[in-house]
Amino acid sequence: MVLKEATILVIDDDVDVLTALRLLLKPLVKEVVVEKNPSNIGAQIKGKNFDLIILDMNFNGLVNTGNEGIFWLNEIKKQKSDTSVVLITAYADIDLAIRGLKEGASDFLVKPWKNEKITQTITTILESKKAKPTKDKILQSNNSPIIGESDAIKDVFLKLKKVAPTDANVLILGENGTGKDLIAKALHDNSNRRNKPFVKVDVGALTSSLFESELFGYKKGAFTDAREDRQGRFEAANGGTLFLDEIGNISLGQQVRLLTVLQNRMVTPLGSNDAISIDIRLICATNIDPKALADEKKFRKDLIYRINTVDMIMPPLRERGTDITLIAKHFISIYADKYNKNSFSLDSGFISKLKNHDFPGNVRELQYVLERAVIMADGNVLKPEDLVFSSIERPTKSVSLKNMNLDDIEKNAILTVLEKNKGNVSKSAKELGITRAALYRRLDKYEL
Repeated sequence: MVLKEATILVIDDDVDVLTALRLLLKPLVKEVVVEKNPSNIGAQIKGKNFDLIILDMNFNGLVNTGNEGIFWLNEIKKQKSDTSVVLITAYADIDLAIRGLKEGASDFLVKPWKNEKITQTITTILESKKAKPTKDKILQSNNSPIIGESDAIKDVFLKLKKVAPTDANVLILGENGTGKDLIAKALHDNSNRRNKPFVKVDVGALTSSLFESELFGYKKGAFTDAREDRQGRFEAANGGTLFLDEIGNISLGQQVRLLTVLQNRMVTPLGSNDAISIDIRLICATNIDPKALADEKKFRKDLIYRINTVDMIMPPLRERGTDITLIAKHFISIYADKYNKNSFSLDSGFISKLKNHDFPGNVRELQYVLERAVIMADGNVLKPEDLVFSSIERPTKSVSLKNMNLDDIEKNAILTVLEKNKGNVSKSAKELGITRAALYRRLDKYEL
């Protein structure tokens, strides 16, 4: 943030201090508000978003704690946890000021101060608020950032940076909504193939009849509707990366066909006798438990070895700690811009409610929840009541969980969403976060 765009609140019971700081800052910033009575802090910050607050640490006994500055700092953080606070203290109270830093203050100034020091401190804090996340908190692909600082996501970053420059085939494992597609794109964008095609195929949504024609292509006349030659996805990705999503859902017959292509590094379009050489880097992803993939009745072991030179596990959001807050701020900023709203500050209760939710739908659920919150929010402060978590990720209350397996829960979720959308399959698939073809497969599976 540029200094001249900042709005600053100064709180001190010494009128001379207020006057001095107002005269110093007024020509430099957008607005300076001064407040003599700290009891009015709540009203001041409730009605306005301040970019920075300068707070004295000693008042005339308005709060009988002996540490008035710490008390008022905590009050500010309760209401506006993201607001930067700079403490003003005397030399004798430096230990108390250091305690203030531990309580969440951004910095402290010692009386008597130097004007240059104040302006430098304020400028540094405001610029840091607008700075991009540090490299240990973000891994950037050309499309979307993968944000995080938790140990779980740092392990992913570390493995990604080692694996991306190679041509090793990668299998990405993780629950729905964890961002497996972002990891696949980041692997490509950080590889030597970054300037070549990145082709994604949701193979789990392909029927048996479409599987070969979509992946391997076909020649004109190969079947009834083949009116012209069509290039398959393998050929389209030649020289680049092919990303096969939902690989765990393909049939044994499809697995045999895929294995042959990967072994020979050649594809033969339907209706042709001529094989085409392919040079691709293969990335696959699935939300299926690794133990299920080890079942040879469902998945060929020789294909697993072929696609799984390196595996990467995307952790669920509930295991990523402070990443939830980082990701939330990222999405809130995006949606504020998208819907032409001013920047938001986050009430401490809002952050607490986010952290206490286990997000069964992971980052995808978090994204939708925050988009709704931004759209529906009345002011520029997001509060706990602005967070409404979808029942789609859970069975309805009317259904007993006793003796219930995952198929029952999934079936119930599908029925609930279909009923809500009056049987509209397209709307229901979008709300469930799956493709229409994937929803039709589940309808057949549960005979709905």
